[in-house]
Amino acid sequence: MALMEIIWPFFFPLVGAAAAIVHIMWKRPAGTAVLETFLAWQLAAGLGLSYVYAGFGHLVFPDQVAMSIGWPPKSPFQREVGLWDLSIGVTGLLCLKFRAMGFWSATVIAFGIFSIGAGIGHVYEFFVHGNASINNAGPVMYMDLLYPVFLGALLAWYDRMKKRLQTRQV
Repeated sequence: MALMEIIWPFFFPLVGAAAAIVHIMWKRPAGTAVLETFLAWQLAAGLGLSYVYAGFGHLVFPDQVAMSIGWPPKSPFQREVGLWDLSIGVTGLLCLKFRAMGFWSATVIAFGIFSIGAGIGHVYEFFVHGNASINNAGPVMYMDLLYPVFLGALLAWYDRMKKRLQTRQV
C-alpha cells in the first residue's frame, strides 16, 4: 500500500486549511470574514483541487484507478466519473471567485449528493462484495461520507453568523 494512497484524500483539505491560515495571517480579516476565508479555501482546494486531481486520474489513468477501487480495468464508468469529478472540481475552484451564498450552497449540495452516494456505495461494496481495496474501503470512503457533512456544517455556520451580523446592523 503506497503512502500517497492513504494520504491523498486528506491532502487537499489540508492544503486548503494551510492556504486559509496563510491568507488570514496575511490579510488579517475579522469576524465572519475569517470563516468565509476558511470556507472559500476548503471549497477551492479541499473540494476543487481534490476533484480536479481525481478527475485527472479517472480520465488519464483509468485502468490503474479502477483497479485501486477494486474494479476491473477497461471499466466504462471511469470516463463518466472522471468528467463528474472534473466538473465539480472546477466548480469548487470557482468558489474563490464567486462568493454568493447560492453558488456555494449549490456547490456543496451537488458535491454532497454525489460524494455521500459514492461513500454509501463504497460501504455496500465492502460489506456485500468484500471489496477492501484501498480506494474503496480506505480513507476515500471516510472522506466521501464525512467531508460533505463538514463543508455543509461550515456553510451553515457561516450563513448563520452572516445573518446574525446583518440583523444587528439593521
